Amino acid sequence: MRAGDLLRQLDQRLLSLLTRTTTRLADRSARPGLLTWVALLSVGAVLGTAVWAADDRPVGDRTVGEVTRVGVSEGDSVPGYLRSAAADLAALPSAAPTTGDGTYALVTLDEYLPPQRLAAVLADVGVSAVFGRVPLPGRQTEIVKIPALRVPDDVVVGMAEVAARKDGEAADYRAKAAALGGDSAERELRQWYATSAQVASAEASAYRTGCACVYAAVVRAAPQALRQVATRPDVRAVDPAPEVSRLDRTVFTAPLPEQRDVVRPPADTGPEPEQTPAGKGESASSTPVPPEPMGESSEPAPVVTIPSPELPPAPLTEPTPTSTATSPDVTGAGPLEPSPS
Repeated sequence: MRAGDLLRQLDQRLLSLLTRTTTRLADRSARPGLLTWVALLSVGAVLGTAVWAADDRPVGDRTVGEVTRVGVSEGDSVPGYLRSAAADLAALPSAAPTTGDGTYALVTLDEYLPPQRLAAVLADVGVSAVFGRVPLPGRQTEIVKIPALRVPDDVVVGMAEVAARKDGEAADYRAKAAALGGDSAERELRQWYATSAQVASAEASAYRTGCACVYAAVVRAAPQALRQVATRPDVRAVDPAPEVSRLDRTVFTAPLPEQRDVVRPPADTGPEPEQTPAGKGESASSTPVPPEPMGESSEPAPVVTIPSPELPPAPLTEPTPTSTATSPDVTGAGPLEPSPS
């Protein structure tokens, strides 16, 4: 019974009783104290019921706003993380209580892989998503999360979607560069737009051809199957996360293949595009050819999910970040864009 209905019934019964009692006591002037006590008891009952009803509210989801993080953070030791993940995997009981199809885990790869090589690496486990980025030398490129239940088919489709988005970003940057004038501040901003267009075009070309860009995956399997994945070539670590029950409230951040010591974002050191005449945009021929996949590098790559080419100096202001899905656990928004002061 709802609290409101209960209060109405109680009110009706108490009022009826109080009315009858008052009528009887009106004829018995010798008992004025009894009427007072009945009135007090009635009021107390109504107040008590109201307090009980206020506490009878439905309890909502107490986990709203809580986020579970699996992986590394900026400043973490990569060797330390790898040792910790290996220890957690070894300590995971084979008969550990799991929900659904097993325990979630973050699989980190030793190098960037193309979609076709993922099937062998992730065989016999359920895959939820993969993480990738185009390893352009000296450039921070966007980390993208691609939902992938079928490997490699879903990864190829996801890469094609990212390529289309990157083509749009490149065209937008070129249009903005072409619309600028020729004063000093606008020349610097036009150069930034041209650089951003180059990076976006290179990313689009790489994803469209199914590049070696995947470096991590979120999987779910029984503990023994996860330990089997950890022994396969190209697998750097398997970090089990038995505490994870909902992927929509979990952020996964795997170390990149070139991160070997400490997790930290690199500086953008890539070459600047050639200067274009005032008022002109970047020519289509200036788009760089996507490089070969990178091996180990002494320069760590970013853990952030948005590319941020070198910003122009003052008097321009800092770009305002656009919203992304998380952190590395996002599908990725476009690169940041500065606003001229």
